[in-house]
Amino acid sequence: MTTRRRGLLAFLLMSFGVSWAGMFGARALGYSLVNPLVQLLVIAFVPALAAVAVRAWVTREGFADAGLRPRLAAAWPSYLAALLGPPGLTAATLALAAALGLWRPDLSALDTMVPGLPGWLAVVLLVGAMPLLAPIYWGEEFGWTSYLRMRICPGRPLAATAATGLIWAVWHYPLAFLGYIDFTNVALGLAVWTVSFMLQEVILTWLWMTSGTVWSASLWHAGNNMVLALLNGVVLTQAGGIDDVVVMLLANVPMAALCAWIVLSGRMRGLPPRPLSPPPAVALGTPASPQEAGQRAGRGS
Repeated sequence: MTTRRRGLLAFLLMSFGVSWAGMFGARALGYSLVNPLVQLLVIAFVPALAAVAVRAWVTREGFADAGLRPRLAAAWPSYLAALLGPPGLTAATLALAAALGLWRPDLSALDTMVPGLPGWLAVVLLVGAMPLLAPIYWGEEFGWTSYLRMRICPGRPLAATAATGLIWAVWHYPLAFLGYIDFTNVALGLAVWTVSFMLQEVILTWLWMTSGTVWSASLWHAGNNMVLALLNGVVLTQAGGIDDVVVMLLANVPMAALCAWIVLSGRMRGLPPRPLSPPPAVALGTPASPQEAGQRAGRGS
């Protein structure tokens, strides 16, 4: 088994094994998976810990291509896109719901989000909190986007992105059976949810590839959960009475349009597949050992 494949297998076994055991174990002990503390303990950082373990001890390839440097000065356009994208997609989702006659424009539900604050200020605070919450969502992005996507389906960036999104979705599936999210039709709900994850991974990959840092993807992930999903839930599901699956379908439409623009405009072609980090120093004239050669092949996948 090659170094890359050995690392992939170890990463997936750890990510799924630890998280799924934690999810079912917490539920069996009577803890709700809606509880943020439970999520932090058994879900949020497991992919990152798995990626760290694989990089450090299984493949020993290190962290040169992990995208840990923030690169604020060089990557600010990607950060700006990650910051403004989720509220923009929220507005597009609401506009689509109104255009289809599913929702009568009424944002008064936003006034109930934070007692004593007008809805517009609550939204501003949510967007402002995205950078503060990004380290939490780094726990997933360092695993899925920074490690898995770079090593699965080598040389086929679109296939790698689709496979990563699918695996990421399946990793979440137990949540649909453990009280975290309740679908009226579970099969349909999981299908729409899966499409949502795969679309998100296109955007996350684009941010990763254009910025060379995992932090831009982590910022978008924070906005997707704490702005796009939360605001759509408050306005369309709780106040508007629209089914969760329908709301996800509505949100997927503008997200799919953005993904189509990214892919069809060639913005994922010709970009570096990993952060622009200098390679490890190797003395001139010193041949690489078979182990080192395998490690470099893994980094280039």
